[in-house]
Amino acid sequence: MKTIALTVAVLGLGLAACQDNAPDNAVSTENTIETEAASDVNTSTDALSNAADASLNAIDNGVDAAGNTVDSTVNSADNAL
Repeated sequence: MKTIALTVAVLGLGLAACQDNAPDNAVSTENTIETEAASDVNTSTDALSNAADASLNAIDNGVDAAGNTVDSTVNSADNAL
């Protein structure tokens, strides 16, 4: 009798463990999609920010080069006198 009761208890626990977890899986999939979308947005934002920084650095370098050319021209003129 104890064996039958134990077998029934084990089978009952086994059936309880087989409950439908589709809602949990759906939520997990939705969270994964949202996380991947946020990652894509962050990657795009970072790429745009890096491109803007590179452009500003190039402009700054151009202005510096022009200023150096002016300084060099002034120095050459001063040396010629």
